[in-house]
Amino acid sequence: QVQLVESGGGLVQAGGSLRLSCAASTRIFNFNIMGWYRQAPGKQRELVATITSFGTTTYANSVKGRFAISRDNAKNTVYLQMNSLKPEDTGVYYCNARARLTTDVFWGQGTQVTVSS
Repeated sequence: QVQLVESGGGLVQAGGSLRLSCAASTRIFNFNIMGWYRQAPGKQRELVATITSFGTTTYANSVKGRFAISRDNAKNTVYLQMNSLKPEDTGVYYCNARARLTTDVFWGQGTQVTVSS
């Protein structure tokens, strides 16, 4: 069973930075797309950023220019560098992976990010 383990969340002041990590229990090359989603209290889970196995990235408009997603295939880890954080970035951040050869989708357990004003 594939496991995704997020880390790096915490409490930070507005304007600060955090880097989230998502460590996979298998080679991340097995995934076609990996991404980060977030869910604020009382809101639906939303897409934050994705990265393909070729390194192509996409971002939600709300985080463009502030967040950067990257991957390290040797470490089987995907990162989300978050700069210039805003209180509206607060939420639980989830790592997501879509298998290359099947329709399987995997989720991590989430890591809390809280941005104080």
